[in-house]
Amino acid sequence: MTGPTSYDECNLLAIRRAARYVTQLYERHLSEAGVTAAQFSILAKLARRPHQTMLELAEAMMMERTTLLRALKPLQRDGLIQAEPSEHDARTHVFSLTKVGQRTLEHAKRGWHAAQEELETKFGRARAKALRSELFALTGT
Repeated sequence: MTGPTSYDECNLLAIRRAARYVTQLYERHLSEAGVTAAQFSILAKLARRPHQTMLELAEAMMMERTTLLRALKPLQRDGLIQAEPSEHDARTHVFSLTKVGQRTLEHAKRGWHAAQEELETKFGRARAKALRSELFALTGT
């Protein structure tokens, strides 16, 4: 068997460490708007495409439905998103931003832009673009 000779060459470790670093950077900037990085991503997805079912949103976010549900609950509680019965199936709910959610997202976008800028300044714009491309290729998105 060929491959890494030590755990210092572990792809999982490297990706998880980088993910934690990037998440902390974004959450520092997004905290001014009162949202986490995961919540920002959900709000942004729903802004681009409202009326998504739980399954559609889970697939778009690459999240388990139970994990997504736990992330949606505080957004619903705080009035940032709403769930309505689907036009096609009353048993299925679709999620959309509320007006408060839209305002919160607009506020959070300033933090997101600041986080993008900080990361690209530290890492380099070309390297950040190449990394994004490789990561999207890895996940097939």
